[in-house]
Parts: sequence; structure tokens; C-alpha cells
Amino acid sequence: MKKKPQKPWSGRFEQRIDPEVERFTASLHFDKRLYPFDIQGSMAHAKMLGSVGLISEEESAELIRGLEEIRAELEEGLFPFDESLEDIHMNIESRLIQKLGSVGGKLHTARSRNDQVALDTRLYLRHEIKGILSQMHSLQESFLAKARAHIGSIMPGYTHLQRAQPVLFAHHLMAYFEMLKRDRERFRECLKRVAVMPLGSGALSGTTLPIDRGLVARDLGFDKVSENSLDAVSDRDYVLEFLSAASILMMHLSRFAEEVILWTSAEFGFIELPDSFCTGSSLMPQKKNPDPMELLRGKTGRVYGNLMGLLVTMKALPLSYNRDLQEDKEALFDTVDTLKGALTVTSLCVAHMKVIEEKMQGSIESGFLEATDLAEYLVKKGVPFRDAHHIVGRIVLEAVKRGWSALSPYTLDELKGFSPYFDPDVDSYLRPAEAADRKDVPGGTSSMRVKEAIKKAEAYLKEP
Repeated sequence: MKKKPQKPWSGRFEQRIDPEVERFTASLHFDKRLYPFDIQGSMAHAKMLGSVGLISEEESAELIRGLEEIRAELEEGLFPFDESLEDIHMNIESRLIQKLGSVGGKLHTARSRNDQVALDTRLYLRHEIKGILSQMHSLQESFLAKARAHIGSIMPGYTHLQRAQPVLFAHHLMAYFEMLKRDRERFRECLKRVAVMPLGSGALSGTTLPIDRGLVARDLGFDKVSENSLDAVSDRDYVLEFLSAASILMMHLSRFAEEVILWTSAEFGFIELPDSFCTGSSLMPQKKNPDPMELLRGKTGRVYGNLMGLLVTMKALPLSYNRDLQEDKEALFDTVDTLKGALTVTSLCVAHMKVIEEKMQGSIESGFLEATDLAEYLVKKGVPFRDAHHIVGRIVLEAVKRGWSALSPYTLDELKGFSPYFDPDVDSYLRPAEAADRKDVPGGTSSMRVKEAIKKAEAYLKEP
């Protein structure tokens, strides 16, 4: 019978761990995805140990060769996982000892699982953030392409989900481009704080052995070495910061998802999604549901929950490491997977949605969307804004009483009955389709300003 491997701390204990406790404390089923980063960190550590003379150069090379073999086993699905070894870190170390004997046992010199796990998590998160930044860039390209294609499309802008003023559809889409710009800034800032090398902190206090932490940091491409060993092994701020940035990004994606859900409904009808992006009903034959957007909206709460869960885990932990910190992994992994899926689905949605321009255009013809422009017309004639607001309010009220849904039926004489400041040039202010182009201020919805915004966005996306 194959001998069961010993725990690394077995010298202190007379009894084996209870199987139920072993199952409860194991993390291998979810942290095995860290294997590329565990091997990457271990190779850098082995190289450093050889460089400073804690092991021979030959032993260092042997460790690296053994780790490369283990990586190949893991990539090919041939690695013999052992659940009793709790996590991916101990599985890799145990396998290395099986392969190399006592030399394999030298890898953990000047290293604790505490700083090892912190390193692996940082390497993993650095890798994933770079991929997420690339996905966000692609999504911005999708928004930009769709805005460029619909620069002349006009739609109702909304406040309180009530029609408010006409805006260019391209302007509406570019609002999400701006949100994503801020999201990318947050992830880039987070990346700076992820790129701190904790290895060498040991269990909590460092080590008496003459290691070269800077060498490992340079080898792994980290900008800094952690400055306090207690903090390094118990810090999960960088995970929380990522979860926070992810939550804000998911909120932005969810807002867009909600608009897609509204726009595809019969009540709006502003866009249509391809059949390949929707699902039907098991009962109602006519249904075509934007389920991916509904799921994205639902998964946003899940990402929020991961952030809150880790915040609660961290809020009362004394320094330094506590096993509670194992709970950061599933929250982190789930958020990464959810976020990447949400970005992919949103990019597909933007790229493939069909804009129903005539429906958008028709929607601005009712609801008195020209009212604010009419008030500003009076302001240009010298009427105080509050007075102008009141005058136009009375004009709208009278129109409602007449059963109208727009101000265009008014004659000039009728308007003069509300204010003598109305002149023949008021005619264009009664046509909502012309309202958008009058918003010619920086950040406004005029076609010229939106074209400027698109040019700036194109330049932004070319930046590194």
C-alpha cells in the first residue's frame, strides 16, 4: 500500500488530522488554478537560493528542472493530486520531493506557506488584471464603433426614466466609454499595489537566512519589495481593491444591461438583438428574451457579495496571518471569472445589436422634449430663467389640456399670448429633432461635440 504523505508540520503532532477536519480545511479543489504562479514563484525562489549560496547551483538547477517537469504534468492533466495535502502548494512540493528526494525538501528554505500564498495570489491577480484591461479596451472599441456608425441617430434622453431631452444615440453610447475609462484607471492603480513582492517575509517576521529579496522581485517583474513582514503575509488590501474596482465595473455593465433590456422591449423597440444572443420561453412561442443581459444584471449582486464577504472576513483579524484568509481565494476567483464573462457578453451585445433609428426618432416627437430649449430661447431674449421656466410650464400644461403631446402645433400668435418675447425665429425651437445640435458646449450632445469626443476616444485607445 502506498504510504500517505506526511503533513509538513507532522513532527509536532502525535495524532493524524481528523478526516472531516481535513476536508473542511482543504482548498485544493479551488486553489489548484494557482499552479502556474506557484511554479513561477518557486523557480525564482530556487534561483535566488542558489545565487546566495543557501543551496548549490547544481541543486538550484535540479529544483528548477523538477518544477518544469511538474508544470508539464499539470498542463497535460497527468499530475497525481492528493487531497490530503490540502492545497496546490503542498501538492507541488510533495511531488517535487518524490521526484528529487532530499533536494526537493530544500525548496522551502527561507519560505513559509504564508508568504508563498501571498506571492502566488499577487502573481495570479497581476496576470488577470492585465487580461481584464485588454477586455475593457476591446469593449471600448465596440462602443466607439457603434457610436461612429450612428452619429446621426437621435433618441430621447431620460431622467427618472421619463423622456427629457433629445440626445444623439452616439452620445449615449459614449457615456459608457467614459465610465470604462475611469474603470481602467482604477484597475491600473490597483495593478501598482498588486506588484509588491512579499516573499521573504516568512511566516510573519522574516528570516535569519541571507536571502536576496530584490533578486526575486526583479526576476518576477515586481516593482517593489514589501516593507513590513507582518503586513505582507496578512495584507489582502490588493484583493479588496480589485473586488471594489470589479464591483464598480460590474455596476456600469449592469446599467448598460438594464438599458438593453428596456430598449429591446416592445415598449421601447429602440434596438434588436440577434437570435443567437437571446433565448425563448418554454411556454410562450412568441418570446425572445435578452437573457444574457438579465444574467449580467443578476451576477452584479454576486460580485458585490464577494467584496462584502471579504471585507467582513478582514474586519477583525489580528496580525498577522490567520486561516480565515483562505476565504479570499474563492471570492477572488469567482469575481475574476464573472467579470471576464460579463465583459465578453457585453462586447458581443454592443457589436451585434441592431439600432432601430425610426423608432428612436419617433419617440422624440412626443413628450414635450423641446420644452427646455424653449425656456432657453426666452432666456436668450432677456427673460430671467425662472420666469421662462414658469412660462413654458404653462404652455406645456395648456398643451396637455388640449390633448397634445408636443408643442409644435402652437402658432406664433398663441405663443405670444404666453409671452411677448416669442418671435418668428421660435419655429425651429418647436422641432425636437433640432434640439440636440443646439447643445454645442464641451461634453454636450451636438453632432460636432460628439464627433470631437469620438476623435479623443480614438486617440485614447491608441495610448499604451
